[in-house]
Amino acid sequence: MSRPFDLPAYLAAEAAPVQAALERAMDWIAAGVLGDVAGAVRHGVLSDGKRLRPILCVTAYRACGGVPTAAAYDLSASLELVHAYSLMHDDLPCMDDAELRRGRPTTHKVHGEDVTTRAGAALIPAAALQAWRAAEALGCPPDVVRAVVARLLEAAGAGGMVGGQWLDLEGEGRALSPQALDEIHRRKTGALLAASLLVGATAARAPGATLEALERYGRAVGLAFQIADDILDATEGAETLGKNPSDAALAKSTYVALYGLGEARRLAQAQIAEALSALGASGLDAPALSALARFVVERKH
Repeated sequence: MSRPFDLPAYLAAEAAPVQAALERAMDWIAAGVLGDVAGAVRHGVLSDGKRLRPILCVTAYRACGGVPTAAAYDLSASLELVHAYSLMHDDLPCMDDAELRRGRPTTHKVHGEDVTTRAGAALIPAAALQAWRAAEALGCPPDVVRAVVARLLEAAGAGGMVGGQWLDLEGEGRALSPQALDEIHRRKTGALLAASLLVGATAARAPGATLEALERYGRAVGLAFQIADDILDATEGAETLGKNPSDAALAKSTYVALYGLGEARRLAQAQIAEALSALGASGLDAPALSALARFVVERKH
């Protein structure tokens, strides 16, 4: 029998090179922006987090035959830059007006709204340049470099994360249908999670069928991630989750409000089953991706 995959050890091992890549990114970003913006960028990017997106990127790169080097982790950092920008802007008073993120004051509470707005905006082109530079350092030919950056920006833009954030704000105070709620989170959460895998796999020159299977996996994991977030939001306090306010306080539609706790848990598990089915169809030997899918619904924060 094969030994069970040790996900905590894997996450711990991946955290150090991901963090080092983020520190490198902060150094070159700081050289190109004003000092107050640089401080806000560091606050938003280097705060504690699961680093799920960069870890998925490197894991997909490895599963598709790439040998992770510093440049591979630099590539993965581009996903975290986009994710950090989204959180910084999402927390602003004009959006969710959040005071707490990852257990500490949100960036605008520390650096002010104007600086945080500019810092988040600076991270968008910075993420694209980060991906471009890293893909070139990995030896990707120009067409693959362009494809890597395009996947990142398509997932981040109006058809993906930004569009999902807009729909999320539009839906506050309204009872959304299951289809409308799914559409929000397939864009807001699922698009960037799927792109994390596709960026890594594209850089490793994975074939089209593998990319399609990984996209299915990523979108299912993304939806499961959001359902799990809604369950945690309904069952845990700010002290455990490290964020405030809750979605209920913002009058947002959630999977728990729509379906109840029991059915929401069943739906999350169904999405993980879909993700694992897609992974099986990919033909990849990737126990880390199987374990990461299960982690999404088993995590405590």
